[in-house]
Amino acid sequence: MKIVVLDGYTENPGDITWKPLEAFGDVTVYDRTSYVESPLIAERIGDAEIVVVNKTPISKSTIDKCPNLKAVTVLATGYNVVDYEYAKSKGIPVQNVPVYGTDNVSQFAVSLLLEVCSHIGHHDQSVHAGEWASNADWCYWHYPLIEVSGKTAGIIGLGRIGYNTARILRAMNVDVLAYDTFENEAGKSVAAYVPLDVLLGKSDFIFLHCPLFPATEGIINKDTIAKMKDGVIIINNSRGQLIIEQDLYDALESGKVAAAALDVVSTEPIKSDNILLRAKNCIITPHISWATKEARERIMNTTAENIRSVIDGAPINVVNK
Repeated sequence: MKIVVLDGYTENPGDITWKPLEAFGDVTVYDRTSYVESPLIAERIGDAEIVVVNKTPISKSTIDKCPNLKAVTVLATGYNVVDYEYAKSKGIPVQNVPVYGTDNVSQFAVSLLLEVCSHIGHHDQSVHAGEWASNADWCYWHYPLIEVSGKTAGIIGLGRIGYNTARILRAMNVDVLAYDTFENEAGKSVAAYVPLDVLLGKSDFIFLHCPLFPATEGIINKDTIAKMKDGVIIINNSRGQLIIEQDLYDALESGKVAAAALDVVSTEPIKSDNILLRAKNCIITPHISWATKEARERIMNTTAENIRSVIDGAPINVVNK
């Protein structure tokens, strides 16, 4: 079996191993391949039977140029980089890693909130710059420090990650509201389901944990922001396209939104002219909620099982059945 990994660096920058994949045949790993349509993609796949990708696109044109292709395996849960419908028409299963990072993505979401409320990183930098050593008082703070306990959080999307985030917040004495089109008993055990407008109007903190669908694209916009409490805090480590960035910028500048903490933006890597880079009280991290070593090892192992299932003739985790 010939396997090509097109953009393996973010999955494995050197701290884990490709051995789980190498057990199945000849594996060629490229650290990076184009993140936009390019002839190089098909050229690198060549006569491989399995292609493994993270963010490199696999288009109709690429599929047509790679007649040996038997499966496309994605090193992630999201699979919109692949023309999965066309792959289906060609009998090519597209596989993903459906569950690998629930705990660490929830951990990161709450960490973003705590950074906004406590400004730990900023004050650490100020101490190392000498400000505490030269300060006239025994302590100081540059930003208001916000107590999380007793506040209300609204979670848009109460799937596995949203549910886990709700559990953490409840342990911190935070009331949790949730908006989701699919309500269930497990969700009711950690949050109160409410209509979106109710969540927007009552939440001190709003977490985005919903997938990117046409119905959720731009769900945070000037109209929904207008329905929020003054001074709301917005946390997004789901998908950048859930937010209309110009509208969030305007709300941050006006103070309607007190702060935002984002691990994702609309175009990644972030463009140097992204307006949120100039926004007040906006923390941005480089899409790393998923990237603990433990989570990446789970991705690797699940990808190996995906490949094994193709070889065995019964593909698992297929998203284009």
